[in-house]
Amino acid sequence: MDMSAPTDRPGRPSIGITALGSYVPARVVTNADFEAYMETNAEWIESRTGIRERRFSAPDEYTSDVGVGAVRDMLDRDPDALKGVDAVICATVSPDALMPSTAALIAMQVGLTGAAAFDLSTACSGFVYALSVASGLIQSGAAQRVLVVGAEALSKIVDQQDRGTAILFGDGAGAAVVGPVPAGLGFQEFIMGADGAGGSSLYLRNVAPHLPGGFEMGDSVGMNGREVFKFAVRVLGDSGQKVLQKSGLTSADVDWVIPHQANVRIIEAAVERFGIPMSKTVINLDRYGNTSSATVPLALREAVDDGRVQDGQQLLLIAFGGGLSWVAGTMKWWAGAPSLKAKAVSTLAGVEA
Repeated sequence: MDMSAPTDRPGRPSIGITALGSYVPARVVTNADFEAYMETNAEWIESRTGIRERRFSAPDEYTSDVGVGAVRDMLDRDPDALKGVDAVICATVSPDALMPSTAALIAMQVGLTGAAAFDLSTACSGFVYALSVASGLIQSGAAQRVLVVGAEALSKIVDQQDRGTAILFGDGAGAAVVGPVPAGLGFQEFIMGADGAGGSSLYLRNVAPHLPGGFEMGDSVGMNGREVFKFAVRVLGDSGQKVLQKSGLTSADVDWVIPHQANVRIIEAAVERFGIPMSKTVINLDRYGNTSSATVPLALREAVDDGRVQDGQQLLLIAFGGGLSWVAGTMKWWAGAPSLKAKAVSTLAGVEA
């Protein structure tokens, strides 16, 4: 599915990100922590994934809590960031509840009661999916500004005894306001897709005990790592190439790739497919692991804070997730709002040094 958000459509404003915030829980879980109860070692984990540590939420800290943390970080940077927001989308696969939506719970706590609110569930591709949906809502006139939150408390739904998944995932959140930006900047094109036939490679049971066709699901995140790896390398490379072509761009035009932070080997193989060097790729999974829908905004927030992403630069966002799903988007970065300015940061996303 191709979904366009032209930056120069006559009579309509250009649409992009007008505010950013991020949050990660305080608890750091290192690779060495798994050695105490699992047949693994820190070097093995890092060599195969690129991950050194991740964050786990507190026992009483859930997805709405980390999402609110990201929004509050945004408001600390820009108290007017939510002005005019009339819709909230939360991309998550670890919602507090099936109903009410986590988006509604976040909206209630950040002063947006009455705004339209709903959750979007495409796992790790969710945040970029939600940016496209938000852009479409604004272009159609259904919303003026949209708060998009990618938030996860994956430590609550991952079997911590399963070496195939426990070592990969962490908790965190990123938040962005989508709204009008100056002409020539903002979102350019989006490409989205999904293939339910791959659902048995990455899944989480909710109601049904099995998928269509009879595949039995367990009660925690299940993953066929080998199949997901092959899928991810292919769709990240292909969707990246397609969205660049649709945008009238080439790999040489890209200043920064902001990829889903699943596995450094996946990222290396994917960007190689469309000829963009790793030196132009934002990586922070070494410190946060795979936070699913939160990875792209966490990486973007960090790259903006440390000055890598600057006004007018060309960005390529790529992600894959459960479904199996994929998404890619292009955008010209606008750095004109208070929360989009570079600032010195510590290793905690969204926290000043």
